[in-house]
Parts: sequence; structure tokens; C-alpha cells
Amino acid sequence: MERCLRPWRRRGTAGRMLCLDLQRFASSVSRAVEESNRRMLRARDAMDRDYARPLDIAALAKVAHVSEAHFIRTFRATFGETPYRYLQRRRIERAMFLLRETERSVSDICLDVGFTSLGTFTRTFTAIVGDPPTTYRRRATDLSAVPACFAKAWTRPSSFGEADARSES
Repeated sequence: MERCLRPWRRRGTAGRMLCLDLQRFASSVSRAVEESNRRMLRARDAMDRDYARPLDIAALAKVAHVSEAHFIRTFRATFGETPYRYLQRRRIERAMFLLRETERSVSDICLDVGFTSLGTFTRTFTAIVGDPPTTYRRRATDLSAVPACFAKAWTRPSSFGEADARSES
């Protein structure tokens, strides 16, 4: 910014005034963006902390101190996915860990991570991971011989629809 304003400073008082106005504007915009990001991070932290509880957009918007519609738009612009999709991915991520590390039933894990329907859980899990929960559990037990960095990359949930694209190619 400083470099692009240099020629205007040499143009006298009007140039310096324009330069100062532009700097003030840029400073206020960056503060507003920073504050917006901070609010979205607060809401995302609440989602990470309370993923197993029923969360609705109204409650999350209240955490971020914005309206519901503005919250959805801003969250998507900030993180690249809607709040609902982020929450689903977070729940599936936790379910993946529980499937790998425990012997609990898929139904118990489904309820523990915040899903109320086993069918919805299985459909969402399959859409994100590419395998149903029971198949994932069976395949995940073979990870003991794989280096940890590869295992983490393989077990990291992708975005919705990526699992379908991987299985087609």
C-alpha cells in the first residue's frame, strides 16, 4: 500500500490528504475484517467444544454477535464451508477416532458424536469418508504398520463429495 501511495504524496496537500484518507480507510477495513474473523473463530470454537450437543444457527449466531443470515454468509466466506457442513465434518472426525480406538458399537458412537439417527450418521459418514463406519473400522485396524504421518493423512476427513470422486477414479 505504501508503495502505491508514494506518487500521490508528491502532489502537494491534496495528494497527502488523499493518501491519509486511504490509509485510514485501509486501517478501518482491516480492523473490521479482523473483528469479523475473531467472531467467526469464537463460533467455530463453540462448535468444536460442543459438537455432540444439538447446535442451531441461532445459538451460533448469538455467540458471534451477528444475525443468522450474516453468520452463515460470513462463516462460509471465512472458512470455505457452511456452519452445518463444518459441524458434520467435525462430528465425523470424532466418530472416525472412536471407531479406530474403541470397540463401542456404531450406534453408541453415532449418538455420542451428536447424530440422532443411525441412518443419517451412516449416510454422512460414507459421503465424507468413502466407506461405511463398519468397513472403515475394519480397514483402520490395519494402520499399525503405517507411519503416523500417512495414517493421519488417510484418516483425515475430506469435504463432502470428495469421497465419491476418489472412489470413481
